[in-house]
Amino acid sequence: MNIVNMMWAGGTPYMSIHKVHRQILSHAGADARISNWLLLGSGLCCGLGSTREWHMPQRALKGRHLWRLLRPWLRMRLRKALAEAKAEIVLLDGVGVARLVLPLLQQIPEVRAKVLFHGKTRLTGSDVRLLRMFPAERLSIAAVSQTLAESLERDLGRPVQTLRMALDPSAFVEPLLSREQARQALQLPEATGMLLGAVGRLVESKGFGMLIEAFAKASKRQPGLQLAIIGEGPLHAALQARIDALGLAGRVHLCGHREDLQQLYRAFDWILVPSRSEGLGLVVQEAVMADVPVVCSDLQVFREQLQDTGSYLPLADASAWVEAIGRCAALNAAAVAARQRQALAPEQAWQAFRNGSQVLLRS
Repeated sequence: MNIVNMMWAGGTPYMSIHKVHRQILSHAGADARISNWLLLGSGLCCGLGSTREWHMPQRALKGRHLWRLLRPWLRMRLRKALAEAKAEIVLLDGVGVARLVLPLLQQIPEVRAKVLFHGKTRLTGSDVRLLRMFPAERLSIAAVSQTLAESLERDLGRPVQTLRMALDPSAFVEPLLSREQARQALQLPEATGMLLGAVGRLVESKGFGMLIEAFAKASKRQPGLQLAIIGEGPLHAALQARIDALGLAGRVHLCGHREDLQQLYRAFDWILVPSRSEGLGLVVQEAVMADVPVVCSDLQVFREQLQDTGSYLPLADASAWVEAIGRCAALNAAAVAARQRQALAPEQAWQAFRNGSQVLLRS
């Protein structure tokens, strides 16, 4: 079985998407030959098989203005490459890639398409018509959470498979560093109080600006408190400037992107997830599997994973986060983590993900 895994772009901003696609493709079977195509940019963060970097113009990919005149040429190139690859299945990264590729696949009836949605996307009328055009035997649609799948089903009027991303618990836990080792790896100052962690791209939707403001108020009551944020993004300079302005240098640390992120979770006493929106929020799973308790925004995708064991806070409510940070010191972190792990049920989630991946790729 020849599979072309077609994703929007490469590089660390797309690492979570690469990770999800890799996990799905790991269940394709021993007979699968996999090729990863990055339409925009370069750098596959993780994957199986070969990689091809197309470096297509972003404006042409998005079809804006006169750039849309290039799309027939791009599709012609892709059609030739799919024929050379003898593709039988294409796994498409969301509606952006689907907009480019599905019209092309109408002319190649022997190729089956699988579109995977990673987050909430505003579908246009033409998107809905395009996704409805293909029969079920030629097009499967999946989403990384039940919340997202149900939303897409309402918009599309056709079945959407829930394929909630999950990690192999034993494989995830094995390389974890101990608390002391992880803190040494992060090279943070010795913490006299709790060390709180946050993980994600430094973008508005992750809520880190609000979190820093809340931390500044909470830390006045708990002088030994520290916060480390792992991730990189366009807001780095603005967040660092705000940290300095609040006098938090040495207490709030922007640690940048870390290739060894999955090994470091046990450095933290609690993980804080103040996101305003998420397709799934894999950091919640990773923290819980590392036995680190989570406080998060009140998003349905988080409730889907932690059920009634989560500590859910109103979106972008800094005062609620001030109080929540204060409560962390009074709670039994190990007991909270144990309850959250039971709710997450990582072993069962992993088995469901394995089964769902096989169904998606083989259907």
